[in-house]
Amino acid sequence: MGGASTGGAHAAIHDAQNRPITAGGFVAKGPVIFQDVTHQAGLDTWTHHMGTPQKQYIIETNGSGVGLLDYDNDGWLDIYLVNGSTYDALNGKVTPPHAALFHNNHDGTFTDVAEQAGVTNDRWGFGVAIGDYNNDGWPDIYVTNFGKNRLYRNNHNGTFTDVAEQAGVQLGNWSTGATFGDYDGDGRLDLFVPGYVHYDIDHPPVPGSAAVAYTTCQFRGAPVMCGPRGLKGEPDHLFHNNGDGTFTDVSVKAGVSDPNGYYGFSAVFADLNNDGKVDLAVANDSTPNYLYINKGNGTFEDDSYASGFALNGDGRETAGMGLGIGDYRNNGLLDLLVTDFSDDYKVLYRNDGGGNFTDVSYQTGIAQDAIPFLGWGVGFIDFDNDGWKDIMMINGHVYPQVDQHDWGTTFAQRPLLYRNLQGKKFELVPAVEGTGLAEVFPGRGAAFGDLFNDGKIDVVINVIDGHPVLLRNVSNDGHHWVELKLVGGPKSPRDAVGATVYLTADGMRQRGDVLSGGSYMSSNDPRVHFGLGDATRVDAVEIHWPSGRVERLKLPSVDRIFTIEEGKGITGELCTACKNQTK
Repeated sequence: MGGASTGGAHAAIHDAQNRPITAGGFVAKGPVIFQDVTHQAGLDTWTHHMGTPQKQYIIETNGSGVGLLDYDNDGWLDIYLVNGSTYDALNGKVTPPHAALFHNNHDGTFTDVAEQAGVTNDRWGFGVAIGDYNNDGWPDIYVTNFGKNRLYRNNHNGTFTDVAEQAGVQLGNWSTGATFGDYDGDGRLDLFVPGYVHYDIDHPPVPGSAAVAYTTCQFRGAPVMCGPRGLKGEPDHLFHNNGDGTFTDVSVKAGVSDPNGYYGFSAVFADLNNDGKVDLAVANDSTPNYLYINKGNGTFEDDSYASGFALNGDGRETAGMGLGIGDYRNNGLLDLLVTDFSDDYKVLYRNDGGGNFTDVSYQTGIAQDAIPFLGWGVGFIDFDNDGWKDIMMINGHVYPQVDQHDWGTTFAQRPLLYRNLQGKKFELVPAVEGTGLAEVFPGRGAAFGDLFNDGKIDVVINVIDGHPVLLRNVSNDGHHWVELKLVGGPKSPRDAVGATVYLTADGMRQRGDVLSGGSYMSSNDPRVHFGLGDATRVDAVEIHWPSGRVERLKLPSVDRIFTIEEGKGITGELCTACKNQTK
């Protein structure tokens, strides 16, 4: 078995110091975009644990996600970090690892309140999706596990209650990157949960066992853990929100149950063909990706192959891990980016309209440099607020064994940041020594958002078997920006998940969407962020609410976070740099 790469072996690339390029290639001078502020923020008080360092089994290798949410509605993003686990913890021999909920103290520091909040999970955790499923104005947390999942309902007082069993969304076995979205337009968030591998903890997939069809599992000739290829897949599930605190599994009826048993990792509900209904994209590991188009009658059409999203431009399935989504050309169409294994290029799917996609990875310049990297978390973020969405990828290998061979790749890897050159090409931003882009760690889940309310997009990374990493955006670009916190009316989900915003400034029209899930099994800042470049005013804002209502409004100023309520206009304003701060 040739590992999970679908791209074949590539020659090793080293830097001038003879380091593999995944942990080297730094430059002495250049733009400083991110700084690692993990220690100052207090996030290094928590450590992720998953299996043993040897990574003998596939369940120990995939890491966990990150969720950004304002759980106490104080206007500042908090951080939820999903925990892993170990065989010893499952067997009751040791205390299971806890998840972390870091409360934002508004001063650059965070305090872990997971225990008090009742969200420690204590199961073998993987993904997290944030959504206000009961429309009470407070974000809830859905955590996917190996074993039973959790739905933490927000109690409005800093605590949560796990209601997964009563709600009917517990499942079992191995769930991954869930997403909330209102697929049937009833104003309530439904829930899609991909399944990965059907895993038997007592009979793990090792070479020669009944679970594995191979006598040996190898990567480039070296013995490694087995999977996912050759293992039985776990089905996907779509839960319809009944509006009474319970959900009904409608996967088969809706046509999204994954009868092929593909290895699902990250999913997002988003309107990909601009018909006002959310569609569903799923990044699958070592199997074709799914793209389901919403037919508006409670069912989806499987357009995975017809759309061009199932395979890459070479006609191969990839080891899809993370799923980025954003309009990088500012033409009103959402593009998709899938991160995948080392020895393979990461795939940028350009949205050609009508639900059709083209692999433009090589022609846009993002393919070549990323080949030695194994990608996970990914986001379209405008890091320099110039009005064009850039790309950030978080990386790290699954096989610790790569560090013992000269293959040009490493277990711990640096992030990659690509600057958008006006929607035509991307250029790799150099990793300057001593800055965040030169940090090397085995990254997995990543969530992108404005953690300091300063209009710059930061990134929180869940590092397998390590401390999380908080990379603060310190770009000195001097550009303007706005962020919009949307609140849905009676016929939309209260947190406006599924809303699309078009903003025009200085002749440029941008699109932003309120999404739940994505990246790699993570959930980003729910506020919509727009870089404005040198524009000092916004000419027009057009909001397409999930209810179908379209609203146009003016913003009175820039460099602020505005709260906009459906049908009521601007109801709040936050400006951390203003002297007379209002909220």
